[in-house]
Amino acid sequence: MKCRHCASELTLRVLDLGTSPPSNAYLDADALDAPEAYFPLRLMLCETCWLVQTEDFAGREALFADDYAYFSAFSTSWLDHSRRYVEAMIARFGLHGGSMVVEVAANDGYLLQYVREAGIPCFGIEPTASTAAAARQRGIEIVERFFGVALAAELAGAGRHADVIAANNVLAHVPDINDFVDGFARLLKPGGVATFEFPHLCELVANTQFDTVYHEHYSYLSLTAVERIFAANGLSVFDVEHLPTHGGSLRVYAQRAGGPHPVEASVAALLAEEQGLGVATPQYYAALQSGSERIRNDLLRMLIDARRDGLAVAAYGAAAKGNTLMNFAGVRPDLVRYVVDRNPAKAGRFMPGSRIPIVGEETLRNDRPDIILILPWNLRDELAGQLAYAREWGARFAVAVPQLQIA
Repeated sequence: MKCRHCASELTLRVLDLGTSPPSNAYLDADALDAPEAYFPLRLMLCETCWLVQTEDFAGREALFADDYAYFSAFSTSWLDHSRRYVEAMIARFGLHGGSMVVEVAANDGYLLQYVREAGIPCFGIEPTASTAAAARQRGIEIVERFFGVALAAELAGAGRHADVIAANNVLAHVPDINDFVDGFARLLKPGGVATFEFPHLCELVANTQFDTVYHEHYSYLSLTAVERIFAANGLSVFDVEHLPTHGGSLRVYAQRAGGPHPVEASVAALLAEEQGLGVATPQYYAALQSGSERIRNDLLRMLIDARRDGLAVAAYGAAAKGNTLMNFAGVRPDLVRYVVDRNPAKAGRFMPGSRIPIVGEETLRNDRPDIILILPWNLRDELAGQLAYAREWGARFAVAVPQLQIA
């Protein structure tokens, strides 16, 4: 395999999670009697540009299908984050009724609804029919296509250049990262700004967040790699912020090469920090495999002990990271009875691979399990607050990553 950015030959594997079905390929009941497609789930490191990436086995059309079940607006903390982002962009870049805001991977309109409420023209780009339909129900215009050079050229040719383009948690999701980034350079106005939010590779390594690895995430991003990718495709980074979202993320600000915004000190500071950590060395990733196996083993030991002691275990949050965890650990319904999720697009279906049933929250209230395993650990505080009523029957909450905790 060659690096998806610089085309160097990839030889260094830094993580092997075995095989797994796509993490958002939730199953209907009639699919339980049919086979599933499993793909190897492994991370490779490019020793030329230092981009960490999955091996290519599944195409984007298979991963981002029409019935894609991830809807952003079901997380109240993510909605709050998005509202604050819109307010910050309006204030920093002077957006007004004559501006144009575009979101790439607009999902269900979770962010653009706040742009629209502020009276700023906007539209979204979203390839999955299920989420695009939800965004349109919020009154948001959606271009239902995959984004890249071809679509950017079409939109620019129609005079639909953007003052601000938001790209939250999508840069990692594109197989052709060069085509994707080049599209931003073409769609921006000369003084326009694109912001990209993505989980920071350094958090993944430091906290062994191996469950954020799945087939939809083609790339695992440091600023070291991102700056090189952007520079090769007509963008320059002028600012970067640390965010608490998704277990530790970056927000990178970029403009067309030669754009008007001065480069902030934050860029050089983070590049130096990553250099000091050793991001551009193979040794930096050496403990990722053993750490992932430790987390898997600790989780399995807890679940097996709970079953032996007659304790009922349920999980909360049918998130993609939970599917990576369940499949790497080999967990099945004998150890975790069901997964609760508020998203009606998931309730009544089954987790891919593990085939654990997904149910609504009323099942949790009626069943009263002894242990509730929170799968989206990055939302632990939010979800523990929502589920505080479970303390009334003595339930304890558990998370597996970055280490097993039960309280």
